[in-house]
Amino acid sequence: MRSLQGRVAVVTGGTKGVGRGIAAELAAQGARVFVTGRSIREGLDDETNIVGIRCDHRDDREVVSAFERVARESSAIDILVNNVWGGYEQMMEGGVFTWSKPFWEQPIWRWDAMFAAGVRAHYFASQLAVPSMVARKSGLIVNISFWSAQKRIGNVAYGISKAATDKMTADMADELRPYGVAVVSLYPGLVRTEKVMEASAWLDLSNSESPEFIGRAISALAADPNVMRHTGKVLVAAQLGIDYGFSDIDGKTPRPLKLDEI
Repeated sequence: MRSLQGRVAVVTGGTKGVGRGIAAELAAQGARVFVTGRSIREGLDDETNIVGIRCDHRDDREVVSAFERVARESSAIDILVNNVWGGYEQMMEGGVFTWSKPFWEQPIWRWDAMFAAGVRAHYFASQLAVPSMVARKSGLIVNISFWSAQKRIGNVAYGISKAATDKMTADMADELRPYGVAVVSLYPGLVRTEKVMEASAWLDLSNSESPEFIGRAISALAADPNVMRHTGKVLVAAQLGIDYGFSDIDGKTPRPLKLDEI
């Protein structure tokens, strides 16, 4: 059953990884999907029915242009997935792995990247998508976040940026609740992205998730007529799999992790 037939979705940062999987699954469920990314192929992909829009979310003009194009080519946005992210670049600098360095030894560009291409990009995309949702008193915004919002993982800047994402979710939800627009933060587990699979020989993937699994979680939320019960909350993709009764593309149901297991 194509549960999202007739819906319009925008997935930011959907060139690869989690964003690619989300876009593919939303399209498989019948949604018309627009995907943004710095290196994405422009135009309609005839095989997937996904429209690519080249866009650097650090450039406001490009972001405005992207959403104007969505407005021209569709009636309104029903689903916005804020997935675009920065800060994972250049893990190695001068032969040194800097990702896990203490904050006083971190390159300051990493903080800037996580906020410019992450938190701020999510905020601005939401500003542009929300007016049509408010007008129709319907819509879903999903901010991709992670457990580092609640527990130190990796580095200080990473935790602060994800905590900011979750706080943004909660406050946006308060303002949008009267208009019937739901906003949630969604935590993936260990996702079998391209980068993760490059290191698969050193990882335990027994409880991992495909990128499409995250898309199935979002599809389930978007198809739920009572999705407003979730608004403002932090949700875990694997728990949604249990609650909504969907499995991963390999037929497995990942076990949802708890904070003390991260």
